[in-house]
Amino acid sequence: VQLQAFGGGLVQAGGSLRLSCASSGRAFSSYGMGWFRQAPGKEREVVAAISRGGDSTYYADSVKGRFAISRDNAKNTVFLQMNSLKPEDTAVYYCAANQFIGRFTAAQAMDDNRYEYWGQGTLVTVSS
Repeated sequence: VQLQAFGGGLVQAGGSLRLSCASSGRAFSSYGMGWFRQAPGKEREVVAAISRGGDSTYYADSVKGRFAISRDNAKNTVFLQMNSLKPEDTAVYYCAANQFIGRFTAAQAMDDNRYEYWGQGTLVTVSS
C-alpha cells in the first residue's frame, strides 16, 4: 500500500484546511486509516482514526469538535477536515493504514505502533 498525503499549507488561526490521503494499493476498503502529526521537537501523536467502512471514528481530545475524519472507499481516499485551527495544530501530518484484525477499537486505532503503512507527510502551519 502506498499512501500520499496532500492539502497542507499556511493558514491563519481560526481557518480551515482539508487534508487528503490517496492510496495506490488495492483493497483500500480493507484498511483502517489514521491521521497522525508531529510538531517540531515533539513526538508523533495521533489525531484521528477511521474504520474500514467508516462507521467508527476516534479523535484525540485536542481536536474533538474541530476535526473530522472521513473516507471515500470508491476513490481510495481518506480525508481530514480541520476547522478552527490553532497555532498548536502546526505540524507535519501523516496518514497511515493497517489491516486491523477483529474490532476496530480505540486502543488499537489510536496506537501508531499498530499501523504498517505510512505516507510521506504534509506540512500544516497555522499562524497566530
